[in-house]
Amino acid sequence: MEKSYVTIVENIKGQIRSAQHKAILSANKEMLILYWNIGKIINEHSEWGNKFLRNLSKDISKEFPNAKGFSVSNLKNMLRFYREYSNVEIGQTPSVQIPWSHNLEILRVDSKEKRIWYINQTIENGWSKNVLAHQIDTNLYERQIGQKKVTNFKTKLPSPQSELAVQTIKDPYIFDFIDLRNDSLEKDFENALIANITKVLLEFGKGFAYVGHQYHLEIAGEDFYIDLLFYNIKLKCYVVIELKNDEFKPEYAGKLSFYLTAIDEEVKEKNDNPTIGLLLCKHKNNIIAEYTIRDMNKPMGISEYRIKDYLPDSFKNKLPSIEELISSVEKP
Repeated sequence: MEKSYVTIVENIKGQIRSAQHKAILSANKEMLILYWNIGKIINEHSEWGNKFLRNLSKDISKEFPNAKGFSVSNLKNMLRFYREYSNVEIGQTPSVQIPWSHNLEILRVDSKEKRIWYINQTIENGWSKNVLAHQIDTNLYERQIGQKKVTNFKTKLPSPQSELAVQTIKDPYIFDFIDLRNDSLEKDFENALIANITKVLLEFGKGFAYVGHQYHLEIAGEDFYIDLLFYNIKLKCYVVIELKNDEFKPEYAGKLSFYLTAIDEEVKEKNDNPTIGLLLCKHKNNIIAEYTIRDMNKPMGISEYRIKDYLPDSFKNKLPSIEELISSVEKP
């Protein structure tokens, strides 16, 4: 009886949480539809100018003193929101599935395709407003979707794993929480990543689980150590990451290929997909990198990384807090 009761309680709790979530989404949707409609009215009388907005803000606040969100600046945001979605049924767009503050960040994105992508990523990953702003500021779309990447995944992995693997990696990776001198050692870079593993996981993206650093392998009586080892739940495979604090050299790929074989033979389970590798370096010549891995047997990619000293000034003051990063990583 006790076990059955616990099951019943957990079932009811789950239904309550689901209902609460639906209620929040419903309220958010109704608010965004309201804002869209207000924006439409303002657009129809836009020739009345700022005085109209000031009077409108004042009269709404007088009638609804406890209501927030009707400042002149936010009325202007409603106008922007309407104009962005003036040709669609607003209630049917993915924008109503994210909060108003997130939508204001989305409005900064310069194309419909990218806006939809950022909205879907926000929904899937549970990004806070600041995390979303950070991803936009660091051009996540371009780094993950919008440019050619140096990999051999399409020829070394079966479909659909090959397509998903290509979508998973970025170029470059932005480790803007790390501040190292240009002459720092690879070990310093690795230690800085491990000290900020929560932020590293956020940058790598949803699905990555940290396994270890300097991961020990004993092969034929000799000791080898992998810089970073992850497991990707979406790809269902181990991911070996090698760090290089200089420009890419072809010989780096040979070492990475050896590690991929070792993980496949010594660590990978029967139901795991083939292990993939990612070599992170400060700089790379794409032609040399492509030539290097084209005929290699193991699936791998080569990406650059940026740390704080390499970031444009516009990026440096727009970083999410550690609390927001942790919250974003922990959400399902």
